[in-house]
Amino acid sequence: MAGRIAVIGGGILGLAVARRLGQVEPGATVTVFEKEPDVARHQTGRNSGVVHAGLYYVPGSLKATLCRRGVGLLRAFCDTHDIRYDECGKVVVAVDDSELERLAEIEKRAQANGVPRTRMLDAAELRGIEPHARGVAALHSPTTAIVDYPGVAQALRKEIIAAGGTVRTGAEVVGVDERPDGVHLRLTVTGSAGARPNGNHEIASRDGGQVAAVSERVGPFDLLIACAGLQSDLVATLTSEDPSPQIIPFRGDYWLLRPQRRDLVRGLIYPVPDPRYPFLGIHLTKRIDGEILVGPNAVLATAREGYTLGTVQGGDLRRTLTWPGFHKMARTHWKTGAKEILHTVSKRAFISEARRYVPELRTNDVVRGPAGVRAQAVARDGSLVDDFVLSHTGRVVHVRNAPSPGATASLAIAEHIVSKVVPEPAS
Repeated sequence: MAGRIAVIGGGILGLAVARRLGQVEPGATVTVFEKEPDVARHQTGRNSGVVHAGLYYVPGSLKATLCRRGVGLLRAFCDTHDIRYDECGKVVVAVDDSELERLAEIEKRAQANGVPRTRMLDAAELRGIEPHARGVAALHSPTTAIVDYPGVAQALRKEIIAAGGTVRTGAEVVGVDERPDGVHLRLTVTGSAGARPNGNHEIASRDGGQVAAVSERVGPFDLLIACAGLQSDLVATLTSEDPSPQIIPFRGDYWLLRPQRRDLVRGLIYPVPDPRYPFLGIHLTKRIDGEILVGPNAVLATAREGYTLGTVQGGDLRRTLTWPGFHKMARTHWKTGAKEILHTVSKRAFISEARRYVPELRTNDVVRGPAGVRAQAVARDGSLVDDFVLSHTGRVVHVRNAPSPGATASLAIAEHIVSKVVPEPAS
């Protein structure tokens, strides 16, 4: 179907999709539209950098299958592009006997998903791998890794451009019009006055010699694939898609171990997660740059791109508060929400969670770290959507939900999406 293809979103998934399109449809013209001035500015560039092995996911789910496929693809990609990739390993720690049954279930899922070399540890074996961790048992995943995801995104962009594609930054898609000749997009473009856009446009406002915003119309495109992350539901409504599931943003705050205390952690130390939630709980994570993260918590954000406590975006907050699913979710999980708020306002309460399995950790061992926002999809009935969700209508594909392990699985998700819309060449 060689032609013109548009991809919305310059995160790791949108870039992976555009790269894959160039591989299987070399005659196509592929353009990525990203509203920020550079790629990987949001979830891709603000996560902990973990390459998940596939321990937690329901066998047979898209998460499970695409995570396992994605690990291999990502490792090979990093080898090709000389991107740092470290199999530092992970332990999932049961701090008392009440968590042993859940830990055993994670082991069963890991085995069913084909995660290599996992094994159960007793307390002494745990200390042999993570000397400062304490628990009655742990599940060890030696192939769980860490990586430089922003570096992966930049390498993907280079491949797209080398294949003849285009990555347009500062270009926000604000309108989608499906016509008989194809899909037309309306953009809001930011940049200098000297970099005038192509196509029909009009100046929206100026500040000195700078164009603050330019409206531009582009198209037609034979195919549109939207990988809009935190904005995925809003982009979907531009094509009259069902507003459910809606994205409810949850901010995750991190603390950083002081350099002299980094010896508390060798790799990744995680708690046994609560199966009611898609969040994995506060944990300790070695990062590819050598920093050690403690976190994240998961507290309702007042802006989809609100990385600080005081950031409020009225439209985002209004959409959250008026979504029926939010109220149903809040009634069900208000106790957990209150606990997460406590972790947000109290450093001591936050660190005490991590101290359950690293008892030597002290409040003054950490300094304020980065924050990210998770795009949590919530259905109209209040349920937290856990698996990947894709929709395909006519010439348009939407990625409605791609939470963790979305970055790990990105190259595999791209394969999956493109295989649905572009026939593989006959071998």
